[in-house]
Amino acid sequence: MGKPLRSVSGVRWGELRDATGAAADGIPPLLSRIAYGDGETARIAVENLGDAVCALGFVVGEATAPTVPFLLELVGAPHVACKAELLELLGNICRTDQWHSAAAATRGRENDARHRRQTGWEAASRAAVHAGRPVIAGVASSVRPEEAAPARKLLQVMDDTPPFPEP
Repeated sequence: MGKPLRSVSGVRWGELRDATGAAADGIPPLLSRIAYGDGETARIAVENLGDAVCALGFVVGEATAPTVPFLLELVGAPHVACKAELLELLGNICRTDQWHSAAAATRGRENDARHRRQTGWEAASRAAVHAGRPVIAGVASSVRPEEAAPARKLLQVMDDTPPFPEP
């Protein structure tokens, strides 16, 4: 495996927003702390990243879907210390349906255009998690129970929350 997060600079983070503000200000440094920090530093970074890309544990934003491939890369990296926390974050992202529920509740009202954008973020984020199934399945077969159990739980979440249908 090459250097983790090699392609993080290829994302136009400056054009994206997360729940805490400009994605460029938070997401790349947090991903770096997860990849290269000690266990405690990485866990704190996962918590802060969760606040940014899956606010309150159930609201995704514009920067969530572009972040998911890096979360999956870190889950698959042998040296990352906080895989259980990353898998939990991916599970939260996969379960989100806040924007779809809000859009369904207000269908036909003036918020439709905004909800289309937000439901697109949610659909793209869930699809990105589902695209990482091979990585997650690989971790689920780990001999390390602290990694395998949360990966198996995420696979169940994925089975229970299929990608959103095309609009």
